[in-house]
Amino acid sequence: MDKKQLRNTLMLMACAFIWGTAFVAQSVGSDYMGPYTFLASRSWLACAFLLGLMAVLRKMGKTNPAAEPGFWQNKKVLLRGGIFCGVALFAASAAQQMGIGTTSTAKAGFMTALYVVLVPVAGVFLGSRPGVKLWCCVAASVVGLYLLCLAGRDTLSLTGGEWQLLVCAILFTAQIMLVNHFSPQLDGIQLSFVQFFVVSVLSTIFAFVFEAPSPDQFRAAAVSIAYCGIMSSGVAYTLQIVGQKELDPTIASLAMCLESVFSALAGWLILDETLSATELCGCALMFGAIVVSQLPEKRLKD
Repeated sequence: MDKKQLRNTLMLMACAFIWGTAFVAQSVGSDYMGPYTFLASRSWLACAFLLGLMAVLRKMGKTNPAAEPGFWQNKKVLLRGGIFCGVALFAASAAQQMGIGTTSTAKAGFMTALYVVLVPVAGVFLGSRPGVKLWCCVAASVVGLYLLCLAGRDTLSLTGGEWQLLVCAILFTAQIMLVNHFSPQLDGIQLSFVQFFVVSVLSTIFAFVFEAPSPDQFRAAAVSIAYCGIMSSGVAYTLQIVGQKELDPTIASLAMCLESVFSALAGWLILDETLSATELCGCALMFGAIVVSQLPEKRLKD
């Protein structure tokens, strides 16, 4: 087993764990402020956290020597990659937040995580050729997602808000593919910072145009903003960028779609929500798909 590939996959699973447990914080925050205001506040906090992290690492001598004597590494590519990734992330996050309010959480989770299918399909058009094993893992993950999120609950007929969630899945696919393209050329923390700076600026503009932010909203949602800004945005998206380096994007999407599993398990353990046998089978299928995706391919001897 490739140790670097395993390490990067574990990073993305940690990323999915943070995103999954942040679901409660996002839900609470949405009770106090609009989606653009919440997205702006968590994104500016993420920028501050990442700036501090970069300063500490630089002082400790942990920065990439290629960045010397300046601070920013590969500036032109960093600016281009940060803008593309940031715009995709902003659009995906906004579409998700708007769609969630119009449909069940179960269906929203299932439709958002459909990037597990869309990433390898997009890869085919870009010249990638996932093997049979990875396609089987993708299929197992989709079945697992269905069992976890939808079995016995909803139909798959789409309303207007659910079309927004489908667009959200497409946009997250674009963001994953863009990160896969730019991350090998850049410092992961710097790319994460520029990405969130773009999200912060765009969401702030939209918040003042379409919403009415107030100090009371920020006070009421302070804890949710702190967790989502530092952990979900600052830490998790940096783990995504670093973890995707030299990792097959199909395996990356498989690992990150575990967000739905961790969200369900967090609700079970922390909020005393129950998981049926069917839902537990869905969790097991998705975890199994990740494990199998890491097993080395057997080569036939001549």
